[in-house]
Amino acid sequence: MSKEILDLIEKGNQAFADFKRINDEKTTKTEADRKVEMEKAFADMDGIKKSLETIEAKMKRPGFGGEGKVEDEAQSEHKKAFDGYFRKGIEFDLSIEQKALASSTNSGADGGYAVPKVIDTMLEELLINVSPIRQIANVVQISTSDYHKLVNKRGTSSGWVGETDARPATNTPQLVDIVPTMGELYANPMATQRMLDDVFFNAEQWLADNVAEEFAMQEGAAFINGNGSNKPTGFLAGTINATGDASRAFGAIQYVPTGAAGDFAASNKADFLYTLVGSLKAGYRQDACFVLPKATLFEIAAFKDANGRYLFDFSTVPGKPSSLLGYSVVEAEDMPAKAANAYGIAFGNFKRGYLIADRVGMRVVRDPFSNKPYIGFYTTKRVGGAVVNSEAIKVAKFAAS
Repeated sequence: MSKEILDLIEKGNQAFADFKRINDEKTTKTEADRKVEMEKAFADMDGIKKSLETIEAKMKRPGFGGEGKVEDEAQSEHKKAFDGYFRKGIEFDLSIEQKALASSTNSGADGGYAVPKVIDTMLEELLINVSPIRQIANVVQISTSDYHKLVNKRGTSSGWVGETDARPATNTPQLVDIVPTMGELYANPMATQRMLDDVFFNAEQWLADNVAEEFAMQEGAAFINGNGSNKPTGFLAGTINATGDASRAFGAIQYVPTGAAGDFAASNKADFLYTLVGSLKAGYRQDACFVLPKATLFEIAAFKDANGRYLFDFSTVPGKPSSLLGYSVVEAEDMPAKAANAYGIAFGNFKRGYLIADRVGMRVVRDPFSNKPYIGFYTTKRVGGAVVNSEAIKVAKFAAS
């Protein structure tokens, strides 16, 4: 482990210690002063965590000695051809394109060329680190937009019988067909020809960084609040009610009220979190996590249990998220802020509850004409999403009931 990482870990641990110390100084500081100092300490923690994640992401990229895959001959040829197209607009050789197709890279009749597999992987690595729902959802690769997911509602019945008793027919399983709503993400970053002519300019990384940022921003919002119209259907966009699992309609998500409009119940704010966790079936809690915006997490980070122990635990280990009540915490700024009747916290097993469907491959169209002297790289990708198991996700509603 490098000295830079060790130094960041030490700073992160110290920032969390400062956060707890300031929160405990109730008799020596005013509430306003404590809040300002706590916000600074929490911001330091957050910044250090992001720095560690950035270093980890770079180490995993191809060329950094991480987990990058070795290219085969067809991929290598395709990458060279793509570089020629990217920098100079040189059209692909048909044989190279066909070899690339054989290695599972998509093409289409609408112009443009398939993104090489190495760049495609690089984009996916960056997206995972920026778009938080991708970290926790079930992501599948598909080759067609007509994708279906069958869900078993466990409708089969059974019973006890004696050795010679009749065996009447039982109910058959109830299967539900879930079709994630699909949409096309696009980004159109611009570069100058001088940039592309520079042999030291990393064209692949430039494209990956620009496209990843644009795609991640759109995805993060859609996976939470998307309305399903030419985009994924977010897990907060469907029916949400207070009915328990035993009688709630399939597809509807249960909410748990915090006990106060726009806030946590005043008596013991930490109690609600235990109620929210307890509302999820034990089988789903194994890999469950909290999803909430930073401002709400900052408030919850100061909560303690009846024995004075903090419920929140800050992690400085790269790849290991901070935890709340022992469950991972995912910061998602597209989650609603704390307000009356807002569904501001989600808790659940998103691997079981939410599906992201990625159409294999991305496409790039080089455009040197529309915005001279800049050259545009119109990049597209199809992605869909939907709730597949509404029992596996619960949400908190900032309301009295």
